[in-house]
Amino acid sequence: MAKQHILALDYIRGISMLGVLGIHTGAYSLANPAANPHLFALLEIFTRFSVPIFFFVSAFGLFISQPLQTEFSYRAFLRRRFKAVLLPYLAWSFLYMLHYTWISSDISLWHSPLIYKYLAFGLASYQLYFLVILIWFYACMPCWRQLVRWLLKAPVIGLLSLLTAQILFNYYSSYILTADFDNHYLNLAVQHRMSFLILHYLFIFILGAVCAELYPQFLAALERNRDRITVFFTATLTGMLCFYYYLIYNEHYSLEQAVNTSHQLSPVGVLYTLGATLFFFTVFSRPLPAALATGLACLGNYSYLVYLVHPLVMYYLMIELTQAGIQLTAPVTIAFYLAALVLSTGMAALINKAGRLIPLLSLALTGAFPKQGTIRQKA
Repeated sequence: MAKQHILALDYIRGISMLGVLGIHTGAYSLANPAANPHLFALLEIFTRFSVPIFFFVSAFGLFISQPLQTEFSYRAFLRRRFKAVLLPYLAWSFLYMLHYTWISSDISLWHSPLIYKYLAFGLASYQLYFLVILIWFYACMPCWRQLVRWLLKAPVIGLLSLLTAQILFNYYSSYILTADFDNHYLNLAVQHRMSFLILHYLFIFILGAVCAELYPQFLAALERNRDRITVFFTATLTGMLCFYYYLIYNEHYSLEQAVNTSHQLSPVGVLYTLGATLFFFTVFSRPLPAALATGLACLGNYSYLVYLVHPLVMYYLMIELTQAGIQLTAPVTIAFYLAALVLSTGMAALINKAGRLIPLLSLALTGAFPKQGTIRQKA
């Protein structure tokens, strides 16, 4: 199969990036004890598909560009993928660690064993765990290729079985498993399991691979079931919101407790991720209004750098608000979100431009030498 550029993937990256910014804006909004629960639901519940769908996009991009029937060199694959992800992960981890040391004068994280813990679990900044999980997915690629071969013999039954196993595993990991073992290192791994354990996102990753392998059939199925997909997306989103509001108003959870319970790894959260993935791919597989297509494509092109840099932008925005004595009311929270979006995209554009002038900087921060146009996220 010839290499294809699929616009729907760009648009999904763009809308997912908006969701990631929403999740982290919601976390900052909790600085206001009277945070609006409905705005918080928009920022933190509606957006819960954002990180898992990136795994779908990554797998889809990998398998559409290197399908099963083509020759696969594991060594060459690792060299390309680790350059695209491992180098930026290390570079940005050190940048965030340097930033923390600069603002706190605390150098303890540079000494063992803390530095190894930070790098192993993506603790230098709260968004970096995604890259740790992605690196593990890449390292295990021969396993995924074999699993996809097996699933293609009966894709519907295989994916439904994997979805069921995913829900059961995530429920156990999210609500039952605790770090109370005798072994210190096992406890450490269990404590930070959300930051590295790829099994939490295995279904959505493999779904992306299978859909890429069956791309024409996948598109036809989306079009054929367009109305059903919309209903499924709406129903699962409603389920997420009902769970959230039940926890707040019936169980009297705080907003933070509610969102830490009604999340993307909950049973309804896994189904919502599936619903959102199918829904957005369906919508974005048709022509979009020019302005919307341009905006989403721009966000998709910059999504990798925006994802990496936005915590710094939000940190300094919050400092400005705190120094000015401005509380994160609902209107201020919305303005904070928009400012973070604009400034993070601007920072991404500046890094992109600087990378064209200093190729090694581009390699370190994006995992690629500069090309004409914007630096795009690696699949």
